[in-house]
Amino acid sequence: MHSEILKPMVALIVWTLAMLLWMLVTRLPAMQASGIDLGTLVGAKAADADGRLPPKVQWIAHNHNHLMEQPTIFYAVCTVIALTGTGDGMNAWIAWAYVVLRIAHSVWQATINKVSVRFALFLGASLALVALTLHAAIAVFA
Repeated sequence: MHSEILKPMVALIVWTLAMLLWMLVTRLPAMQASGIDLGTLVGAKAADADGRLPPKVQWIAHNHNHLMEQPTIFYAVCTVIALTGTGDGMNAWIAWAYVVLRIAHSVWQATINKVSVRFALFLGASLALVALTLHAAIAVFA
């Protein structure tokens, strides 16, 4: 038997891998079209591509990077919640809300990228993460 909170965790992992695939299928052709030869690049950073690749291609890459940042806390806090046996019910619903908001944030950033909407989606996800963190703290310290 497993905790329900593991499902949104796996869903976000799957989404992150989907964004990785989206990034690869858009970025590699854009690099080729821009005359960037991966075989000759030495010491380049992902951010170096910002001035050389179309913004819409970079938006996808930026979002993939974002999925490597704050969601690491999500995975950690959900693991704590699962281990304390409090990963069902409300905590699972909050975790799903976090995942849905992060997916919406990804799609928005990768396509339209109007910052005010992107920030609202990020803020909503962050509030869900704060709630999960408080619940994890209560489970561990209470």
